Amino acid sequence: MSDYLPTEVIIDIFKRLPVKSVVKCRSVCKSWNSIICDPSFISTHFQASLSIPFNNTPFLLIRCLKNGKENYSLHYDNYGFDEFKQLQCPAFECVSHSMYLGCCNGLICLGSDSHGDMDFVFWNPSIRKYVSLPQPTIGCINYVSPLNSAFGFGFDSRTNDYKLIIVGVYKGDILFSLNENCWKRVAAISPNYAVSNDTSPIFVHGAVHWLGYQCQRRNNLRFTNKILGFDLSAEDFFEISLPESLIGCFYKDLSIMKYRESSIAVLSKDLVDGKLHELWVMKEYGVVESWTKVLTYHVVNQSREYRGILGFRNNGEVLLQVGDGEMASLDLNSQLTELHRVKIRTGLLSVGSYVESLMLLDKAVDVRNASDVNHAIYSSGSVESSGGRVKRHRTGP
Repeated sequence: MSDYLPTEVIIDIFKRLPVKSVVKCRSVCKSWNSIICDPSFISTHFQASLSIPFNNTPFLLIRCLKNGKENYSLHYDNYGFDEFKQLQCPAFECVSHSMYLGCCNGLICLGSDSHGDMDFVFWNPSIRKYVSLPQPTIGCINYVSPLNSAFGFGFDSRTNDYKLIIVGVYKGDILFSLNENCWKRVAAISPNYAVSNDTSPIFVHGAVHWLGYQCQRRNNLRFTNKILGFDLSAEDFFEISLPESLIGCFYKDLSIMKYRESSIAVLSKDLVDGKLHELWVMKEYGVVESWTKVLTYHVVNQSREYRGILGFRNNGEVLLQVGDGEMASLDLNSQLTELHRVKIRTGLLSVGSYVESLMLLDKAVDVRNASDVNHAIYSSGSVESSGGRVKRHRTGP
């Protein structure tokens, strides 16, 4: 086909195919493989998948705990939330579990605490590839604790780069750049707020967001809360004020989540006052006056009552756990709840939108089978870094 069709036409065809089909096309000929692995095509294909989902049904990424390990699966965002496929996690050496640190453009960032050192990977489950990051050893920084540090993963659209920031490291915050393949100190000084690591960070509008808090011990314990952000392009921190009623709450009663793909939401849990839950949405990102309380409910142990908020669907509806474990969706405009007759797995952690992509296809190196994952280090795919060598692997055959 490449002998008869212009490259522009071939690209136009490829960008309309689902990820699985595009990956298969790599084996047809060298010219097709070169086109598909080109970073510009990978970006073009992703933008096309954002505008027109290939199966006309967007995906939801569901995380749950099973036998002490995090499990990941993709489900169609339809009435039955039908399972699309189970995702095979990358294997960490001598580690039985991993920590979810964020998701962006089809990539999932995972971390694992192994023998006192943190290991990190950028993982693309759609193409079953991942890139292992070098250890963050910069000067005196040779240990990162998951208990004392907060993590943030996202995409820098200005430089077409994926970055991981670690806040709360001894002697300064540090940042990893996939393009530069190294860690560096963050020049900007972070605000004088501690960062809660009880919930996963949120990436939206080119920035990572956490819940930040200050603790004052005078006559009694008092808190001041804010949303802290880090712009991955400018590599600078900023602050967003919370609704007035949430500023002085106990920070562990608050959690943040992504609202669709455009803004942020905050869930408040007042466990003292009859298990009262409130959900606030920032309707216009960055505009404090746009904070709107969209849901208030009491958690009770009765069938068909709200038990918890799981996240948001792609259409903006709230996903709820109700009764004895069924999944339901709430239309925020009509305030009507629809049961989906879908049983939620025990230990469900979160639900969020997901888009398959070809990201990392031009960077990760194939391994013959999953048993080779922890042993294969290809010199052609290893790059010297300030923290060691990057290992690039594939998680399956």
